[in-house]
Amino acid sequence: MAWLWGKSANGFGASTTAEEVTEGIDASGRTVVLTGGFKGIGVYTARTLASRGAHVIMAGRNMTDGTAAREAILKDFPQAKVDIMELDLASLDSVRAFAKEFSSKDLPLNILINNAGVMACPFQLSKDGYELQFATNHLGHFLLTNLLLDKLKATAESTGIEGRIVNLSSAAHMWTYRGGIRWGKINEEEGYHKWQAYGQSKLANICHAKELARRLKEEGANVTANSLHPGGINTDLHRHVGGILGAAVRLVGLLRKTVPQGAATTCYVALHPNVKSVSGEYFVDCNIAQPSSYAKDAELARRLWDLSVEITSKS
Repeated sequence: MAWLWGKSANGFGASTTAEEVTEGIDASGRTVVLTGGFKGIGVYTARTLASRGAHVIMAGRNMTDGTAAREAILKDFPQAKVDIMELDLASLDSVRAFAKEFSSKDLPLNILINNAGVMACPFQLSKDGYELQFATNHLGHFLLTNLLLDKLKATAESTGIEGRIVNLSSAAHMWTYRGGIRWGKINEEEGYHKWQAYGQSKLANICHAKELARRLKEEGANVTANSLHPGGINTDLHRHVGGILGAAVRLVGLLRKTVPQGAATTCYVALHPNVKSVSGEYFVDCNIAQPSSYAKDAELARRLWDLSVEITSKS
């Protein structure tokens, strides 16, 4: 049914594919770090960017899956530059180890895509003692971004090519706890709601990008930061969705995006010339969209930034 969906003035919309938004773009010489790159829209994003000439570092937990994903890309694109690295975003030590290993490779870094995530899982704590969805979807990416930021800035300065940071959020950021963030109670099981916790983590992704964009602009860095909603896609992300909601998700499957369509907005924000110098925005269907009022709250974003720095500095 996706072919019925319209397109906007820029020629792109809900039915646009990753191939279409990157058509004619030469990404040779650009290095991309992509989290959650072994499955779903992550691996398709990697495939698309690699097919356009980018050197893609795919990061994920299961290296067996990573090897299979890399081999599949190379089978279709033998000249592609694709590598895999181990990364568990639910462990801040793993994030630090990844950043250290990446640094040792002495590679440039043009684009960071914070794609990985978990959704609507039962209450559990990460290895560092933080609610798992907040830890994986936000804290791990927050620390990773901070650890790789100097490399992004240096690469942009030395090459003259704008660096880009892309956070995958979700329209689900609109369904979070009252107040947006469950201040002081993020790690408490009492009052935990798996969907509101997911919305909280996705709100954090947008706030992270907006506050980071503000800071980058203030210091004059040639690096942008944006967030996006990829659309509803049938992937492994829905593995915790059961009951009536799970049945509904399966029932409307024909109305959901295909994986190539789901990867389109990520590829657009990461690579398209239309997005040059655009920062601090939220994209849906390859176009700038308006997020929730919480997501536009600058004070909330600053408070979340300070909390995230505090957590990642001591953990």
